[in-house]
This record gives sequence, C-alpha cells and structure tokens, in this order.
Amino acid sequence: MKQLYTKTGDSGETSLRNGVRVSKNDLRIEANGEIDMLNSLLGLFAEGHPLLTDIQRELMVVMSHVATPKGEENPRPLHVDELTERMEQAIDAARQPTGFVVPRGIVHVARAQCRTAERRLWEAHRLHPLDEGILRMINRLSDYLFVLAREKE
Repeated sequence: MKQLYTKTGDSGETSLRNGVRVSKNDLRIEANGEIDMLNSLLGLFAEGHPLLTDIQRELMVVMSHVATPKGEENPRPLHVDELTERMEQAIDAARQPTGFVVPRGIVHVARAQCRTAERRLWEAHRLHPLDEGILRMINRLSDYLFVLAREKE
C-alpha cells in the first residue's frame, strides 16, 4: 500500500482531478471541502435511508466534477437530475410548515451546511462553469433536509 501522505500539499497547493496544481484556497477546493463536510454530516443519519445514501454517493461524483478542469472530460456520469426528481417527490409528499421553524438537531445542521456548500459552488461556477444540474441538486437537497428535519421533530 502506498503511503497515505504525499507531502505534495505542504506548500499550500493540491491537485485537481488531472494532476494540475492549484492553491488550497482555490474556489473548487473550497467548494469540495464544504461538500465533504455536508457528506460527513449526512453520514450521521443516512443509515437505513436509501435516498440519502444515494445522495451521499452522488456527492462524491459531484466532487470529482468540481475538481475536473475546464475542457477535460470526467468519465464519472452524473445522476443529479434523477436524484433531484426523487427529492422533489418526497418534498411534495411532505406536510408543509405552518409557521417559523426553530432549527434543532443534526439534520438542521446538515441543511445549513448544504446552504454553505451551495454558496461555494455558485462562486466556483462563476469562474469554472459546472453542470447546472449539480447546482439544482444541492439547492433541492437543502429543501429536502428541511423536510427530513421536520419529520424528526
């Protein structure tokens, strides 16, 4: 097994998907860090929830697309449109809020993190265009997490 550490990031740079070196505060790296945090939070309550598990897997694919430089092909297909549709169906079937909801619990923390990831993705998208399905899926995910949080109340 190769060593876990490479020492190549010790100077403040990291690699995109194709090996191109960028600053660790490059918008694509920032966006992926926020998605990684979101995915970790989802892992705290995704067990036994097939849609969340599928979303977690797709977030890994999304991260690879975010880290793919413009003009390069990413071999991993996106399934963001299908997942967005599944989330919309669940949202539409849920009871609608009748007033202000005070956020409580880990699902609301994940929802707030999803909003942060979405903002970073939009920043990255402006300089490094992304598949717009990614942006829609992340936007819908925060709504879906709101629905899940309300179910747990």
